[in-house]
Amino acid sequence: MRTFLRRLSSWWNKKPQQQTPVVLAPTSTTEMPIDSVAEPRQPVNVMVEGSSPTEELVYQALRRCRDPEIPVNIVDLGLIYDVHIAEALVKVKMTLTTQGCGMGGYIAQEAEEQIRALPGVRAATVEIVWDPPWDPSMISQEGKKTLGLPE
Repeated sequence: MRTFLRRLSSWWNKKPQQQTPVVLAPTSTTEMPIDSVAEPRQPVNVMVEGSSPTEELVYQALRRCRDPEIPVNIVDLGLIYDVHIAEALVKVKMTLTTQGCGMGGYIAQEAEEQIRALPGVRAATVEIVWDPPWDPSMISQEGKKTLGLPE
């Protein structure tokens, strides 16, 4: 864990590099580079009016949210534990890297806003849970690559 924290510390001390925006086809599920902590709320994909959002669209929206202290989105960090969609109501269970994370409320609020921006979503709730506890092994391969961690 100390090695992980040292690597994160090196990221914090780096000067931000400007990223080139990438435009993806509407059906793509890959992540777009993000220049800020969270992009303005906007529809992630086009849906037929009256239809419910899909789990794929919810995850795509959640990829727009990042922990402000770590340059990886919350999905690739392994913070999202469950997405449940019933009619137009979306419920997400997520965790944080530590229980003492002061940005937990901010991250959960950003996640809710990104989900609510999806067409067909009537309401969204994000619940922060602590079981199972998060650990670095939950980071996706893409997240590890971004952080420079061994795969």
